[in-house]
Amino acid sequence: MNTMKLSLSTRRYARALLCLFCPLWLGGIAPVVAESSRVIATGGASMIEGSAGGGIVPWAVINGYGSSDEWSATAMATGVYVDDFTLKVMGTSLSYDNLFELSLARQTFDLDTLGGELGQDIVGFKYKLAGELLYTAMPQITLGAQYKKVDDFSLPQAVGARDDWGVDIYVAASKVFFDTVAGRNLLLNATVRVTKANQTGLLGFGTEASNDYHFVLEASAALLLTDNLALGIEYRQKPNELGFAREDDWQDIFLAWFINKHLSVVTAYADLGSIAGFEHQQGWYLSLEGAL
Repeated sequence: MNTMKLSLSTRRYARALLCLFCPLWLGGIAPVVAESSRVIATGGASMIEGSAGGGIVPWAVINGYGSSDEWSATAMATGVYVDDFTLKVMGTSLSYDNLFELSLARQTFDLDTLGGELGQDIVGFKYKLAGELLYTAMPQITLGAQYKKVDDFSLPQAVGARDDWGVDIYVAASKVFFDTVAGRNLLLNATVRVTKANQTGLLGFGTEASNDYHFVLEASAALLLTDNLALGIEYRQKPNELGFAREDDWQDIFLAWFINKHLSVVTAYADLGSIAGFEHQQGWYLSLEGAL
């Protein structure tokens, strides 16, 4: 049974991969270009909540490639295909001066086995406090916030959630270390988040028994195999407050290909643990981002 379910999630991922790469192959892939002064890959990708980062963790970077007094805009589409659920995300962001970032994301969480879906809208803001990703001893440090609201509160409320909206606040620090592993550059990121979100907010915020914020830790490491190809891992700690089912931490192994400063693709193998009583939710992650 598990083999069949894994096969189904893999087939959904394969179809998404085919839909993504066919237009790239047919249209030809542009070489690396560099209109902006920022180095390729320094804008990161768009994570599932719309902020610049990896796949599941926000980084301290500002999205896009806008430098001093320059604007940048991005748009992304992401799918996460695990055994019993599918998460689809559409998002966009606007940044200025490599200092501010405003992001919007729309999440649809399909309950493939149970039937039905959950939805959540996320508005994110990020501000660079200090440091630089590349050329200073101090890591780049940013302060971020994500306002989240679920569409339909009936299911989250039925499983014990207190509110249909919440705000996550985080501080992230990111730094690239040159010539660290076999002559290649290594990016390290650490994020501290305060949150009341159950399953990142898809199952509401807080519980009837507790409305306290929780401090959680998130981390990423990415080795730049080439200037525009990164292999990395991420780990995201999460609260475990809903009584009806255990909530596990998330983790993934990802490969990010920054085709040029306008187009990037991230694919990953994700382990999301137990979700709503369904154990061992593992599967594939695929994201496409365009930047101006």
